[in-house]
Amino acid sequence: MMDIYLKLNEMGIELPKPTAKAGIYKRTVCFADRLVYVSGTGPASDMPTGKLGKELTVEQGMEAARSCALNILANLHDELGNLNRIKRFVKLLVFVASNEDFFDQPQVGNGASSLLCEVFGSDCGVATRSAIGVPVLPGNIPVEIEALLELKDE
Repeated sequence: MMDIYLKLNEMGIELPKPTAKAGIYKRTVCFADRLVYVSGTGPASDMPTGKLGKELTVEQGMEAARSCALNILANLHDELGNLNRIKRFVKLLVFVASNEDFFDQPQVGNGASSLLCEVFGSDCGVATRSAIGVPVLPGNIPVEIEALLELKDE
């Protein structure tokens, strides 16, 4: 069994600090014994803002989605104490702030999916997914991602 922290280290990835909450909510909620829901999580604060298809390219959107996934991992590490407890990612819901003529939301979502696949492997890291275009996201961020995952038996 692969150690997730060793894999992150091999990839040259250092987890960011957990994200600050922007309201009255929990970043994660554990339920039904082994399931974890992760609230909508944005990219790093130094990422470009704006809409895909207007101010931002698909490649910038993919980088923002990758950053969202890293923030999700940081929040999970903070809440769970150990990312090796993750059995598999079940579902990602990717919101993409999109211009009305932008239709590549699934490609943007690949930024997050490819990172999770590379870190956790295809059996654990590739989840079901929806990628939805929305007119605006909080703080003018380009991407926000929610996640549902299953933990291993303890």
